[in-house]
Amino acid sequence: MAHILQTSFLPSTSSLRRTPISGSKGKSQALQVKAKIREIFMPALSSTMTEGKIVSWMKSEGDKLSKGESVVVVESDKADMDVESFHEGFLAAIMVEEGGVAPVGSAIAFLAETLDEIAEAKAKSQSSSSSSAQVVEEKPKQKEEVAPAVPGAAPTVSSTKTVAVGLAVHPASEGGKRIVASPYAKKLANELKVDLGTVVGTGPMGGIVAKDVEAAVAASVVAASEHAPLPTSPAKAAIVAPGVELGTVIPFTTMQGAVSRNMVESLSVPTFRVGYTITTNALDALYKKIKSKGVTMTALLAKATALALVQHPIVNSSCRDGNSFTYNSSVNIAVAVAIDGGLITPVLQDADKVDIYTLSRKWKELVDKARAKQLQPHEYNTGTFTLSNLGMFGVDRFDAILPPGTGAIMAVGASQPVVVASKDGRIGMQNQMQVNVTADHRVIYGADLASFLQTLAKIIEDPKDLTF
Repeated sequence: MAHILQTSFLPSTSSLRRTPISGSKGKSQALQVKAKIREIFMPALSSTMTEGKIVSWMKSEGDKLSKGESVVVVESDKADMDVESFHEGFLAAIMVEEGGVAPVGSAIAFLAETLDEIAEAKAKSQSSSSSSAQVVEEKPKQKEEVAPAVPGAAPTVSSTKTVAVGLAVHPASEGGKRIVASPYAKKLANELKVDLGTVVGTGPMGGIVAKDVEAAVAASVVAASEHAPLPTSPAKAAIVAPGVELGTVIPFTTMQGAVSRNMVESLSVPTFRVGYTITTNALDALYKKIKSKGVTMTALLAKATALALVQHPIVNSSCRDGNSFTYNSSVNIAVAVAIDGGLITPVLQDADKVDIYTLSRKWKELVDKARAKQLQPHEYNTGTFTLSNLGMFGVDRFDAILPPGTGAIMAVGASQPVVVASKDGRIGMQNQMQVNVTADHRVIYGADLASFLQTLAKIIEDPKDLTF
């Protein structure tokens, strides 16, 4: 589950002892390494990850670390993952604080083998930080030379530098007293701008959990509303979404950056779209019948799609190099899920072989892990066909963008009652939904999609095979 923390070995100068070798008369000497200081690097948690964000440090400076023990939670381009230490030692110095971003392979902390090396590790950390700060500060100075003098601008620059220095204090400790909080609670507090020192914990041993942070936010909102001045003007105030400050420029999160790169990459693939109308009366009736057993509509659609793909392997294929394509050996249905700050596609592996009840339980587990940003790479990057369903929002039809490395994605609209004419000329009501498939035209052609959609419609309109 957890990934191993990457470290490199730096010999501790204070622990290098010159030992004379017999017979050398003191001229020839050897260095004996007595202890080690290791740099802890930002690990690569996925093949597409270029940088990572520190969500929370699970250990504070000076804490003892055992081999295999989780030390930091890192936000990759897809999920938050616990990272384990590969070595025993002491967390001597943290170089990238919570909320900070570092490129893959760059140092984020120092690990000392013994307590004696902590001071030296801190010195190395400070020298590294000061050299980085000097490079960062050179850019504002260049801008100050070019920009015209503005009254009051100088104090702003100086205050900014003061804040940057103040951030060196670890947010998980206050006045030497450590605040015990879960990694997710720390992440939530950071996002909601909540001071953990003011939160009362209700978790094990008085630790702070996510619901404590949410309760603190709710209490502050109530307090603010009670002290808010009454409006003095009858003019209507503009309605603004909570937490949105209009006019501000917000940088992408790590996940949003990954989504952006994938969407741009998808533009290089020649795609086309085919739509189809499917009657869902029988599927709706089946869903009502087995919903109480924990079956979800998403699992039913994934199962139906997987059974159709078994009969049309070309639609389950993929082209990665532009010169060949692969008939994928497994039918893995990825389903798009919107989460806070991005989009991810948990994968129902071997959806054609797993029964609908197990598939539904697995889907619920994947969604919970996705929203907690705890999905492992194999749980989101192994899809061979993608579903995107906006039907629950009442959307009747839409087009989806093809994810890189896959052959097709199907956009599913809402099932709605429609007046239709039967074959014998009678007028009646049928529940129907619109699906639109976007496919890689280098591999999949119009006739392939048309045949696949016909098969899918037959399975959904007579869904007896979905429960086997």
